[in-house]
Amino acid sequence: MWLRSASGWVPAGFVLNVEPVNARLGRVLVVEDDPGIATQLVRGLTRAGYETGSVTTGKAALDWPVPDVFLLDLGLPDMDGVEVCRRLRQACDAAIIIVTARGEETDRVLALDEGADDYLIKPFGLQELLARIRAVLRRSKQPAGQPQVLQHGPLTVDLRTHKVSVNGNQIAVTPKEFAILECLASDPGRVVSRQEMLERAWDEHWYGPTKVLDVHMAALRKKLGAPGLIETVYGHGFRLADQGGTS
Repeated sequence: MWLRSASGWVPAGFVLNVEPVNARLGRVLVVEDDPGIATQLVRGLTRAGYETGSVTTGKAALDWPVPDVFLLDLGLPDMDGVEVCRRLRQACDAAIIIVTARGEETDRVLALDEGADDYLIKPFGLQELLARIRAVLRRSKQPAGQPQVLQHGPLTVDLRTHKVSVNGNQIAVTPKEFAILECLASDPGRVVSRQEMLERAWDEHWYGPTKVLDVHMAALRKKLGAPGLIETVYGHGFRLADQGGTS
């Protein structure tokens, strides 16, 4: 069933924001069956300038016109959120951020493998959520004509499905690790400074220690199992090596 609103026709069960939007930064659909959490998210995102609404079931999310970002809870009443994520990814390229109380590594890996762009564990702060939304929206705005599959030697980075493989073997990576690889593979051989990588993989307003990049880089190199694929250019940053190299 569809209902009439000031913004046009919307599906029944969809809650439109009721506060003014100062700037259209993007459309966010909150998929959350807890009314208290949904209301807080809708209000916070609306005040931040996003066109925001919410649905309470996976079916409603699948039926809704595609937004820019889905905020998807995993514990929905009609179907598991991972299944919803899988169906959404098959149907569209919108960004999907999982927001859930499930913090086990297996849950994170499964959701990311099914196409989620990021994974946020409850409880979380609004500012962190806004930073993650900005990050996934930046990554989704690819220049016209940019290839959706980046390849360099044994490495393949699929921007559409957010999957990574080395020599044909799929590697489970975190959203930050994927963003690092995307940054490097977009221009193989170019040295990417630490600051640029932090701004692109974390947030343009990142102010924390750069040591966090070294931690993620070490974990990523271990997962890839390709010694020398990512080179450290001391005093400058990182790059994908032409053939092997030192790290």
